[in-house]
Amino acid sequence: MIETIRTIMDRKSSTMISFVLGAAVGAAIGYLLASGKAEELKDDLQETASKVKDEIDKQVERGKELVDEIRNKTEQPFKQS
Repeated sequence: MIETIRTIMDRKSSTMISFVLGAAVGAAIGYLLASGKAEELKDDLQETASKVKDEIDKQVERGKELVDEIRNKTEQPFKQS
């Protein structure tokens, strides 16, 4: 019984925290858009997205190189036989 009450209270707390955080984020975005900083925000987001995409592309290439390197190392003993 006590565990059930604690579980219900934990869920309500999580829901309330999520609601408050969502409201705060919404208010912040609304303020930025209303204050004329929307263009600046958009430019910052585009720049950040571009940097993230470039970094992901680099990491994917690095991953492909590592896979090729491992494949070559594991195939060499079989080729020598």
